[in-house]
Amino acid sequence: MHLQDKTIWITGASSGIGEALTKQLSKHRVNLIISSRRTEELTRVKSECANQERIAIVQLDLSQSHTFEETTKMAIAAFGQVDVLINNGGRSQRSLVKDTLLQVDRDLMEVNYFGSVGLTKALLPHMLAKGSGHFVVVTSLTGIFGTPYRSGYAASKHALHGFFDSMRAELEDSGIKVTIAAPGFVKTNVSVNAFTGDGTQLGSMDDAQANGLTADACAAAIIKAMMKQKREVYIGRESYGAYAKRFLPGLFARIIKKAKVR
Repeated sequence: MHLQDKTIWITGASSGIGEALTKQLSKHRVNLIISSRRTEELTRVKSECANQERIAIVQLDLSQSHTFEETTKMAIAAFGQVDVLINNGGRSQRSLVKDTLLQVDRDLMEVNYFGSVGLTKALLPHMLAKGSGHFVVVTSLTGIFGTPYRSGYAASKHALHGFFDSMRAELEDSGIKVTIAAPGFVKTNVSVNAFTGDGTQLGSMDDAQANGLTADACAAAIIKAMMKQKREVYIGRESYGAYAKRFLPGLFARIIKKAKVR
């Protein structure tokens, strides 16, 4: 897949992996649409990119699905079409099941699952009409295997794998490509912004996140997988867990109970 002159829409672009994706992709001479809730941070990201005249800002709150139709029209209007949607925005969690309010699980699903699915459904008619399109979904290795302190987050990421695997099976022959990118620990503010059991923000970076892959390295791996149109890619040293879960489930179950995930 050649990126030049493609129009790529990135959610969660104001920080972390989304910011890194924006900065790296801006060097490819593509049109970029960058979205998040915080337009002031999107403006900062844009100011630090190459080819700024080819970057449009479209504000988006993934918890407000009733706005997606209008937001999608704005995104398409920015450059006339959208070729790639990178569903990257989301929230994480740091709490035990027994301490987590059901509302927190609902909020995680609303942003992580319904946000990505709703935006995909809003954009899909446009891609079908032009006979091509590529959805890149940034999930997590917790979408392959659950860990302690991530029950609601893991559930939302597992759900994304199920939805986009099904959508790929239905539409791949219609020119619609799906790439699922599942990173392990990445050094971003995802843990700082994570929900705790009562829905408040954690406010600190945990050790696992602090020692994770850089956002730049993760973004580079996602872009490589997108260009190769891979169906699924695991990113980071924790990738071994996906294979251990599949081939050595008993051993994996014993290991994951003791894993340092905070």
